[in-house]
Amino acid sequence: MKKINKSIYGVLLTGLTLFAMTSCIDEAEPRNGAVTQDMLGRSATATASLVNGLPAYGKSVWNTRYHWTYGTPALMRIRDVMADDYVVVDHDYNQFSPWAATVALGPSYLIGQFVYTHYYSYVFSANLVIAAVNPEKATKEQLGYLGLGYAYRAANYLDMARMYEFLPTDINPACTNEQGYNVKNLTVPIVTDTLSEKASRNNPRATHEEMFKFIESDLNNAEKYIVNLASNNNNTLPNLAVVYGLKARLYMWNEDYAQAKDYARKAIDTYGKAPMSEEQATDVKKGFNDISKWMWGAQYTSEDVAVKTGIINFTSFASNETSFGYAGNGPMNMIGKAFYDRISDTDWRKTMWKAPDGSPLEAKNKYIDGSKHKIDFKKKLPTYGSLKFRPNEGNYAESQIACASAYPLMRVEEMYFIEAEAAERIAAGTGIALLEKFMKAYRDKSYTYTGTDAIDEILFQKRIELWGEGLSFFDVKRANLSVTRGYPDTNFFEEWRFNTNGRPAWMNFCIVNLEENDNPAVKGKNNPDPSRAYKPWK
Repeated sequence: MKKINKSIYGVLLTGLTLFAMTSCIDEAEPRNGAVTQDMLGRSATATASLVNGLPAYGKSVWNTRYHWTYGTPALMRIRDVMADDYVVVDHDYNQFSPWAATVALGPSYLIGQFVYTHYYSYVFSANLVIAAVNPEKATKEQLGYLGLGYAYRAANYLDMARMYEFLPTDINPACTNEQGYNVKNLTVPIVTDTLSEKASRNNPRATHEEMFKFIESDLNNAEKYIVNLASNNNNTLPNLAVVYGLKARLYMWNEDYAQAKDYARKAIDTYGKAPMSEEQATDVKKGFNDISKWMWGAQYTSEDVAVKTGIINFTSFASNETSFGYAGNGPMNMIGKAFYDRISDTDWRKTMWKAPDGSPLEAKNKYIDGSKHKIDFKKKLPTYGSLKFRPNEGNYAESQIACASAYPLMRVEEMYFIEAEAAERIAAGTGIALLEKFMKAYRDKSYTYTGTDAIDEILFQKRIELWGEGLSFFDVKRANLSVTRGYPDTNFFEEWRFNTNGRPAWMNFCIVNLEENDNPAVKGKNNPDPSRAYKPWK
């Protein structure tokens, strides 16, 4: 058994007292020297620059000293390794070990500060855009900018709400923290563009209902204004279809299945394009790196700091078929064996992971040709290794080309699954009929549902579809699913083989200590530390 690299753990587990960072709530409004609303209102160029910064921030690197801080895709990976469908080969270079091992997830560690700061900094950027536009005096394009500000703020709060909301677990069904306070359904403090500094110092965690109403209001405003936007910049900015998609996600979180179903269908119809085909998804040069095939995504360019680093970016960690990145040099990505075995051999999606030797699917796997550098990716990848996320242009050796890639933030396929689950929860049989229709049309012509748990089947197929896109976490937590990593022939590392009865305790994220210190309304009302709450399966 390999040992985790001590230098990596030494960094990841650093206490916040050793890291000088002010609370993100300190950034609730512009400080001296910051851009002001009046300045922005007088300058269309300044407002447009702020808007352009919204997608740019998502792919920015928090701190180049810490290679696991490459923005939104790093958060996607954090959520992925906390479930049981995404496996990473045990290796000294695995920068995301603590989240898989459920180590140091409490409020006093650096890894938690990155998550919390990223989201609130993103909210701060969205708040600047919202504050910069007066809808009564704005041009049509500025109204579109306002819609973007609301959409980005809503999207980030929706992620935070679903990650930080405390829900009952097998470890803590009573939902009480170490101080004996009941934290059930508490999310995070709401920081708006109009919140004063004084108010930010006494800003309690919003309840589920308060947060839902706030996000719904933002999305209503986004829906109202975003139609004025001239372009979504080749899918790098949200548009009306994406706003509908965000509403579908929101209503699923709130268990309003009728609304979730309706908005998922609106997103599908407004987007107006078919799901990715087998040819597109398995292409060795453009497979899951082509933003034109998605509703919303992020596009790296050669000018991005993340690309210039060569290794602190999505491709480095997500693509096994590289010679320069993290994944390509050890901690490769795999699908959980139990999930792979459950996929039908007639489902073409199964070929996006390396088949076992002797499998009839082995010949259907497509690999990048690495012969120029004497690399045989078929031999290099582990069984069940991912072939989903290809480096840009299929270039496995030149990082500046390979990493100028894209990653998905929303795909229309997700909307089909939301629609199906919501329909099934409203009326038994209707959702599974929608699933069968989708599967036969786009994924498996031979698909027929023969199980006894329709919701479980819909969520399973959804997790296969969206594997590696940071979304399974939300369904596991919302639907109270068990995580099962320990079983005969599992491909999970021994120390990560945790089995839970229902949602895992580690999916209730802790608010960082710095927030508690600067905002007394949060102190004593934090989520309990879930670190190492379970023992590995033997």
